[in-house]
Amino acid sequence: MLQNNAHTDDTPVTAPTAATPIIRESALPPLQDKFGRTFDYVRIAITDRCNLRCTYCMPEEGVEFGHKDTIITTAETLRIISVLAKIGIKKVRFTGGEPTIRKDLPQLIAGAAATPGIKGVHLTTNGLLLHRMAKELLDAGLTGINISLDSMDADRFMRITRRTGVDTVLNNIQLALDMGYPRVKVNVVLMRGFNEDELEKFTRYTKDHAVTVRFIEFMPFDADQIWGTGDHFASAETIVNNIKSLYPTIEPAPGTRTEHHIFKVPGWAGKIAVIPAFTRSLCGNCSRIRVTADGGIRNCLYSDEQYNLRQIMRAGGSDDDMIALFRKAFAEKAVDGYESKKRSDAHGLLDTTQQHRGSMTQIGG
Repeated sequence: MLQNNAHTDDTPVTAPTAATPIIRESALPPLQDKFGRTFDYVRIAITDRCNLRCTYCMPEEGVEFGHKDTIITTAETLRIISVLAKIGIKKVRFTGGEPTIRKDLPQLIAGAAATPGIKGVHLTTNGLLLHRMAKELLDAGLTGINISLDSMDADRFMRITRRTGVDTVLNNIQLALDMGYPRVKVNVVLMRGFNEDELEKFTRYTKDHAVTVRFIEFMPFDADQIWGTGDHFASAETIVNNIKSLYPTIEPAPGTRTEHHIFKVPGWAGKIAVIPAFTRSLCGNCSRIRVTADGGIRNCLYSDEQYNLRQIMRAGGSDDDMIALFRKAFAEKAVDGYESKKRSDAHGLLDTTQQHRGSMTQIGG
């Protein structure tokens, strides 16, 4: 049975004043699936390129990136957000690849933040370039930032990312806190035999830093690299039990639907969360839509089925045509990630113009 202790949205709602126009909710029915789940959160990959080469994500030479003409434009991205807002989407997250590679990222954030109905605009980044645009992004309306960091050790960081820069990432986490970002989170993919001994180091980081450190189960989107076996898998249950052993007085805390397990050590500044991304015990609470950098709708991270939104837009399709495709995609959503993968394995791709993607950078984080 799924837990329901972390359903609060992490985007605050400001009450309208006399000087603030009241934004009416959309009159259109919300986006739902046949299991009664309502989808109000979209993750949009704005690039498939990345400045790291993480061993669990892609080969050292990279993967075959999409041609620039296949990547959805700034205008197309903002149109997608506007259309989704009409059917109840309230939260937008920009992902990649590495989204800070896009020079128009501040424009995208400002456009999303100005869209009626959107209440929160978030970013997931590896943090290496954040200092170049942190203030501009905050001024544009960014309300939350997730920074991926799998090790605080320089040698391990180099081993997993094939690049240097751990100090830059740590400095940029502190920069985001110092600048007053409303929400700063640190995403850690925890792997047995690699960084599991840093569990205490990462959890203790929340003692003096007002961040949420989120331990994420390793997922098999690794382009058949060295992390492809189960030898490195650490389950959410194991991680939770280890955290409770370290901190017997730990207490449940409020969080988002994704943060299936979330805690706070009494008196500490931040929070600790565990996300069962691979064991998929959070599927019953799913509220997210994925749009890939080449304009494909994905109704589940574990599905290879893709619905070509870019084709509709570039063929002159209307907003209603786009909404119809979203409704079709989510009417066909499986009950959970296991069923999604089973369908993909049995039937192949729905959109045969799209190739199977073995790297998270090709799917969108």
